[in-house]
Amino acid sequence: MTTPVIGRIHSTENFGTVDGPGVRFIVFTQGCRMRCQFCHNPDTWKIGSGGREVTTDEVLEEAIKYRSYWGEKGGITVSGGEPLLQLEFLTDLFKKAKDKGIHTTIDTCGKPFTREEPFFSQFQELMNYTDLLLFDIKHIDNEQHKLLTSLGNENILEMAQYLSEIGKPVWIRHVLVPERSDYDEYLVRLDSFIKTLKNVDKVEVLPYHVMGKYKWDELGLDYPLKGIDPPTEDRVTNAKKLLHVADYQGYASR
Repeated sequence: MTTPVIGRIHSTENFGTVDGPGVRFIVFTQGCRMRCQFCHNPDTWKIGSGGREVTTDEVLEEAIKYRSYWGEKGGITVSGGEPLLQLEFLTDLFKKAKDKGIHTTIDTCGKPFTREEPFFSQFQELMNYTDLLLFDIKHIDNEQHKLLTSLGNENILEMAQYLSEIGKPVWIRHVLVPERSDYDEYLVRLDSFIKTLKNVDKVEVLPYHVMGKYKWDELGLDYPLKGIDPPTEDRVTNAKKLLHVADYQGYASR
């Protein structure tokens, strides 16, 4: 009898429509090292506590209840928190999902990535069972990335390059934050970086919003973007133009 693989999750959503192709069952993992100023789930930050413990079998059993809604392209997306902090849990869940013909997606900021062991070998195994990554690039500039998230972006960009090397499909996501990332200079640099990648099926501009601020208040945290409004429609259109989002249509044919 095999030992159950246990993970710590924050919550699940059974009818996600913006977290990968088709309709998705979404698992939000507990734990994240970054402290994004615009985070709308600060209650997922704590590592090793918070949330609830579940086995991969329990998650898969719950997900499959909704399989009839997924259509041809739907499946399971694991988001966060940061899923890559729980590689064993994620790998076991996705391996079992692929055995049942389920499409698997990871929504990640890439921060845990390293080519050092044991992480790298475990990550390579996970990629064998992963169909798609929603890859969040918070900021292209390292110093500004530290301001926005508390940590640098060197290994995040390295992970993007590695995924390109192995041809793993990604959707690049970029949150547009006024007074942080919404500057033409940074958007042009991000565009140049994305153009070096050979595996980008889609590029999405996600306008910053304040819908998660109430969670900061509930947790007694000082909201760092107080007074900053969401970007205007013109600035969102400008970002989409500078990032050439219309050029990335690979997702439509998968």
